[in-house]
Amino acid sequence: MKTLTKLTTVETKLLVREPGAVFSLLIPLFILVVFGGSITEGDTVLLPIAVTLAVGMVGLYLLPTTLATYRERGILRRLSVTPVSPGNLLTVQLLLQLVLTVAAVSVLLAVGVGFLGAHTPRAPHFLMTCLFGTAAMFSVGLLIAALAPNGRSANGFGVLLFFPLAYLGGLMQPVEHMPDILALAGGYTPMGALRQSLHNVWSGAGPTPLSLLTMAVYAVVISLVAARFFRWE
Repeated sequence: MKTLTKLTTVETKLLVREPGAVFSLLIPLFILVVFGGSITEGDTVLLPIAVTLAVGMVGLYLLPTTLATYRERGILRRLSVTPVSPGNLLTVQLLLQLVLTVAAVSVLLAVGVGFLGAHTPRAPHFLMTCLFGTAAMFSVGLLIAALAPNGRSANGFGVLLFFPLAYLGGLMQPVEHMPDILALAGGYTPMGALRQSLHNVWSGAGPTPLSLLTMAVYAVVISLVAARFFRWE
């Protein structure tokens, strides 16, 4: 337990110093503040986009880049012969990335509701949607980390996935302005399912079973594939 606590402390300090962690907090907040100055009914559009963006940045950028960099530098291999196993490091990293995601979403809620006048979503629906969406996005990040040979390529793969998923998910263009086939396909992407579910939550309807199922399938299936291909060295 003492070793695990020390590992958590060290990894927390490293995460705080990581520029990607700062960007994951500030970029969604910047978009919310710049475009949400007169937010009223628009909270059903802008806040779901900002929250989805925050979750996506952590899941697709920060998580895979960190894990792939650790493997590239031989850290995971060296830990395998110490009392701190690579599995412990993986667990700590997942928990810290989850804490970062919670912090980013909490800041967005605080600013959106407390300063910009958005209404507060129903807590059970919001928490359930964020849980499913984060699990789905993290699973994709784990797969990137499993397949990328190094940190730089993991970051590159994250970029290549992020922008198409963001477009299809309705983060870059309103869904109603997209071709029907793309709008339909976007609802079955992890970002699209999360954004749509959050939109429904802020609209008062709650997430649809199909969106929750979509995110759950990503979380389970992609995580299993990532576990199958993940390498410690």
